[in-house]
Amino acid sequence: MQDWYKNMSFYQIWIRSFADGNDDGIGDLLGVYDKLTYIKSLGVDGIWFSPLYPSPNADFGYDISDYKNIHPDYGTLSDFKRVLNRAHELGLKVIMDLVINHTSDEHPWFIESKKGGDDNPYKDYYIWRDGKGDKLPNNWESFFEGKAWEWCEERGQYYLHIFAKKQPDLNMDNPAVREEIKSIMRFWLDMGVDGFREDVINFISKVPGLPDGNPMLPVINGMPYFKDGPHIHEYLAEFRKVCEEYDCFQLGEGPMSDLKSVLLYTSGEHKSLDMMFNFDHMQADCFMTEYIQRPFSLRKLKRAFSKWQYGLYGKSWNALYIENHDHPRVVSRYGSEEFHRESATALAASYLFQQGTPFIYQGQEIGMTNIRLSSIDLYMDVSSKTNYSLYHLNDPEELRLARIHASSRDSARTPMQWDSSENAGFSRHKPWFYVNDNYTRINVASQEKDKNSILNFYRTCLNYRKRSRICRYGKYREFFADDPKIYTYEREYKGKSLLIICSFSDKEEVVRLPKKYRGRLGHVAICNYPDPEWGLLKPYEARVYETISNSERKNHEKN
Repeated sequence: MQDWYKNMSFYQIWIRSFADGNDDGIGDLLGVYDKLTYIKSLGVDGIWFSPLYPSPNADFGYDISDYKNIHPDYGTLSDFKRVLNRAHELGLKVIMDLVINHTSDEHPWFIESKKGGDDNPYKDYYIWRDGKGDKLPNNWESFFEGKAWEWCEERGQYYLHIFAKKQPDLNMDNPAVREEIKSIMRFWLDMGVDGFREDVINFISKVPGLPDGNPMLPVINGMPYFKDGPHIHEYLAEFRKVCEEYDCFQLGEGPMSDLKSVLLYTSGEHKSLDMMFNFDHMQADCFMTEYIQRPFSLRKLKRAFSKWQYGLYGKSWNALYIENHDHPRVVSRYGSEEFHRESATALAASYLFQQGTPFIYQGQEIGMTNIRLSSIDLYMDVSSKTNYSLYHLNDPEELRLARIHASSRDSARTPMQWDSSENAGFSRHKPWFYVNDNYTRINVASQEKDKNSILNFYRTCLNYRKRSRICRYGKYREFFADDPKIYTYEREYKGKSLLIICSFSDKEEVVRLPKKYRGRLGHVAICNYPDPEWGLLKPYEARVYETISNSERKNHEKN
């Protein structure tokens, strides 16, 4: 299998909110087709599609009712093939979301499995258990909706759902289920897709017996028994063999994974994935989940970045991101809406020059921000509604709603802001969800015209990465780890290096150069301010210095 993904960057599309091509208020494949040249213009090399499959949308596509078709809201298989072919013509690879820990409860497999019966081939496609007297099969909590067990009257048993009630977990211990997964993979690979992003893939193997979890750890009390289960590497090895028949790659999502476990998935004899998303750096302003909020800590963010840069170097490959469909907008979290352009570009520089393959989420490249709706009834995200109804019930309404403003996944799912026209240019019909009120000043069209915009800064950084072997292969080193306001790191390769300095301060700060860089030959290759001042950083200023080693400097001076 080739390592082409190491030279790439990807753009993630959450299609429902990207671009509406048939003006029914819902994003679709026609809209994607029309925007492919825009996506290519960013400097990315591939597209990751969040689920496009038919779904009742209990979790907006992550509850799949048919793995081998396209949701009618988004188009047809012919429309997808047209987008795929055009993307390939433009030099863009395309990867699909593969959601195989669970399906929708409206999937034909589950409808048949509910019937039970010894001669029913679908009987054991899901995880069914009897209760323990008047108690549930175990004490596990789900991530989205209360207890992890739901009663099925038709079958007279409980089924397991680690996520929403309408997302029953598949029984991957059943060989027939694994054959179904391989058939799904071949279906899309035969069509021409280039790989998969595999949703919560470290959850697909459960410990036999499904023992009780620790009741002192609500929400994740069953985690030791469904994460990194006993057969996980065996099952993923089966799926890897399918991918080895094609020149494709596999990217896993690994909630609550540590370095040791990720290395087992992405290196050595058990290697079954090429990269894995981790969540450490998404907790710099919260505890485990965005709903449990803490003040933003740059030190915590830097520790997370450096942990994975040091830990995977020379052993595996990082998947780099600061936004996706599962998290609120990063400018509203780690940056500053007051210093909107400056903080959005500083955040871009903070991760785009690390080692790994970068992912950019739709709207991130223009600095889209969190939406603030006036009532919980206006939000659609299942996890937001659950958090609102279960926690902090005695707090004032204003405070409870403020937590949702800061934490809701819906903020990442507002319609893409293309221009300042009605509905932000997303559609001529009323959109399926609310457009952020700031679309008249934060949009693609206005930033296309501004050479110093967030959009054009992303283009500069991504195109620089593409030309730079230092970005791809250089060794990472962080400086001044205890600095609470500035993130400074280097990438070094064959005597040349990049020094990246990103301020997270809303005030001017003095530039601190690491000792090894004092007096070295270098220049500012990229900066988010037009005229950087020597020795002084403006609010949220970011600089990328190109430098050469002292030995090369002496040779340079001789010549």
